[in-house]
Amino acid sequence: MLDKTIGTDDYNKFCTFLEHQCGIVLGTNKQYLVKSRLSPLLSKFRAESLGEIVNRAMNITERQLRAAVVDAMTTNETLWFRDSYPFEVLVKDIFPQYDGKAGGIKVWSAASSSGQEPYSIAMTALEYQQKKRMGARVNILGTDISPSMLDICKSGVYDSLALARGLSPQRKQQFFEPCAEAGTMRLRDNVRNLVNFRQMNLLDSYSLLGKFDIIFCRNVLIYFSAENKAKILRQFAQALNPDGYLFLGASESITGLSEDFEMQRCNPGIVYRPKKK
Repeated sequence: MLDKTIGTDDYNKFCTFLEHQCGIVLGTNKQYLVKSRLSPLLSKFRAESLGEIVNRAMNITERQLRAAVVDAMTTNETLWFRDSYPFEVLVKDIFPQYDGKAGGIKVWSAASSSGQEPYSIAMTALEYQQKKRMGARVNILGTDISPSMLDICKSGVYDSLALARGLSPQRKQQFFEPCAEAGTMRLRDNVRNLVNFRQMNLLDSYSLLGKFDIIFCRNVLIYFSAENKAKILRQFAQALNPDGYLFLGASESITGLSEDFEMQRCNPGIVYRPKKK
């Protein structure tokens, strides 16, 4: 019988390993989360216990298992047009400012999960272009640490459950088309063509990504330690153009973590902008 429990020593070692690998801080008494996320890997990797899974994952020779464990532990909660206000701010304030910008508008969705955020940005851009005839092209990069999530992003195919979360019937009709598989729909090419995806760990360097006008990193920093939050914010400041915009989650704050940004209140919501030097 498979052992789906994890001892305190193994759990503590795994917490240290996970933070080192991808920055996620589990904290105390989250054994239930490890059990729910990693139990499906037992049969796949022919392990008899969760303790075996986590200890093998910490072995540098077990690359496939290690990648699967980090993938499984990555939080992938998302929905279309989450919180709504960032997309309203794009239409009301930001797109008009950048309309006609040479080289287009560069947007980075820094934790794209299964694609709902970057594709929501793309749909917002298309709606704005239709109404205002915006001249600047919007180029969106979506990154995530999870290969399985990026596979979903690149396919652009979503089931009925995913489509029901935050997507209006009008947008579903306008931006999606039916698939051969019952209950699934695929984003139309005009949406998918605005977005490129690549795998990335937010603890790595961003220097090869270039500069962005807009960065979305919402509801992600809450999973990192204060030290890694500060590191990520410092790198965001370097990756943003001087007149750029940073969107964080509604419950996230940079107080005590970064002096590189100033908060700008919008109506509704807030956004962060690089401090003038």
